[in-house]
Formats: sequence, structure tokens, C-alpha cells
Amino acid sequence: MSPTAVVLGAGPGLGMSIAHRFGREGYDVALLSRRSDRHGDYLESLAAAGVQGRAFAVDVRDREQLLSTLDEVGPVDVVYYGPGATDLRDMPGEITSTTSDDARDAMNWLYPAVDVVQHVLPGVVERGGGLLFAGGLSAVRPMPVLGALALSSAALRNYAVTLNAALAENGVYAGTLTIGGVVERGDIHQTVKSMPEQFGSLAGHTLNPDDVAETAWQMFVKRDRAEEVFSTL
Repeated sequence: MSPTAVVLGAGPGLGMSIAHRFGREGYDVALLSRRSDRHGDYLESLAAAGVQGRAFAVDVRDREQLLSTLDEVGPVDVVYYGPGATDLRDMPGEITSTTSDDARDAMNWLYPAVDVVQHVLPGVVERGGGLLFAGGLSAVRPMPVLGALALSSAALRNYAVTLNAALAENGVYAGTLTIGGVVERGDIHQTVKSMPEQFGSLAGHTLNPDDVAETAWQMFVKRDRAEEVFSTL
């Protein structure tokens, strides 16, 4: 039976690059995302590469739906957690205007990660698998304009690296991809590219998701570091 990698927040950028990279290593892939209208194209892309894939429509912030979907997926070896806010036109206010309500709203992207880990961890430990997370550069570099999102990014990063410290002796890897730049092919990339008058030129500020996914695979295999920072800023 092939091992299974779950890609949460699967999108056309980094999520699908992660799916293809683990798929090339013999993993079956389960894609979880809100946009079920995209799933056909995603699965067709995986199938063309010889990767066995399934797709599930789920909003990770719906805890009951999320956990029942993971039960439907079955035994999990690797989890990649990459969902987050993608609508640049609905960004929070900058940090000096951040309220406690803003902070609680931003943390709604952290809590599902904790739910997922608690749900799959016994099986991941049994199979010596791994947990990968993707977060923003504001976790390690002050970026006041991102407001409450910087708080949730920092919390997710800390959760990942602390998990790694706790689980390494059990043969389980946890790591975080700290992203500073616009990931090519992703939803934010499409938005920024379509609005140069607002966001300016993308030249020199993009990241190739296939390169990031390759690094994620190497982190998982070598288990020599809990974080890799990718920054074009």
C-alpha cells in the first residue's frame, strides 16, 4: 500500500507543487481545498504524472467537516498545511490598529493546523511520517502592514518548530516553509499580476513553487532543519 500525503489548502501554486513532488516519490495524494471547481484539473495533472490522487471540498475552518474528511482520507503519512488568506483586497489593518477581535480572526488559520495534527498524529508517529507547514515572512521579520496576519504567522511557525523538537525522538519530522515573496502560479500571484497599478512590478519578487517544493522534500528526507526561509523581499 502506497503512503499518503495530504495537501491542505491545495492551490495552483505551492500546494500542487508539493502534491507533484511527493507524488513522484510514490505517495498517493489527497487534496483538500474550498474550490471544488478546480479539483478536476488538479487530478488530471496528477494523473498525467502517474500520481494517484483524490480531492475533497472542505473549508479547514469548519472543524467538523475537516476532521470527518480526514477520516474519509484514511491513514496519513505526511501532511502539508498551506491554507491562508488569499484575497489581497480584504487585508487587515496594520499592526497599530489591530484589535483583539482582529487577532482572534487571524488565529482562525492556526487552529485548524492544531486540529489536523491532533487528529492524524498517532498514525503519523506509527509510520514515522511528517508534518509540513507554510507560513509568511512576517513570522520572522517585522511587517507592520500585515497587522494581525503577522501574529498568526508567528504562531504557526512556533507551533511547527516546537512540534519538531517534541517529535524528533519519535521518528517524526515537522518543519515550516517561511515564504517571503509571491509564489508563481498561485492565487495571490494572479491577483498581483492583474493589478500592476496597485501592487507594482513582480520582477525579482516571485518564487518558483517547484523549487520550494523540492526544498520541502529535502527537509522531510534529511530532517536536518525545522525551517527554511524563502525571501525575495
